[in-house]
Amino acid sequence: MPDLKIQKHPEVYDPAEDTMLLASNLDARENENVLEIGVGSGYVSLIAAQKAESVVGIDINPHAVRLAKTNSKLNGIENVEFIVGDLFSPISSRFDLVLMNPPYLPENKNHHGYIDYSWNGGSNGRTLTDRLVNEVQEYLENDGRILIVQSSLSRYDKTIRKLGEKGFKVRIVAECRHFFERIVLIEALRTGDCISPRA
Repeated sequence: MPDLKIQKHPEVYDPAEDTMLLASNLDARENENVLEIGVGSGYVSLIAAQKAESVVGIDINPHAVRLAKTNSKLNGIENVEFIVGDLFSPISSRFDLVLMNPPYLPENKNHHGYIDYSWNGGSNGRTLTDRLVNEVQEYLENDGRILIVQSSLSRYDKTIRKLGEKGFKVRIVAECRHFFERIVLIEALRTGDCISPRA
């Protein structure tokens, strides 16, 4: 993988094992437009930008967006734009590839700092994941695809099932195991059978 210079911030998620699982299996292609939801430090978006035509990165955390912009300048990468927003809220266009490493730890407490948004997935760990599954088709090209990191702690089998029910062709492309969880990278390919979110 390319060697990037990455600065850090106490209120922004540092690149970790799940980040690297996505980055090392990232199949961005020439002439593709890529969207990353939840950019953190910008690491994955910057990897994608070295392959794709353009990348847009969104994060609800303004510290993350500022840090990602700093890291893009630090590495001289210009074909990437970072925006503050909640999931698809700032977006009106469609993308060839949508990336997300969502917060997936089950947690009942509310967010007390911006860093909490990077790991607190709600009571079942699926709050942002389920929103993405329900909305992503509206922002995905007809032959587009999704790469999403998931955990056994938040039932990645549910994500596979829900995407399959919406007509995606789904598979696990990579995984890493820890003593208390299995983290997987799911690829979902849009097909002609995909169900519109407005249907």
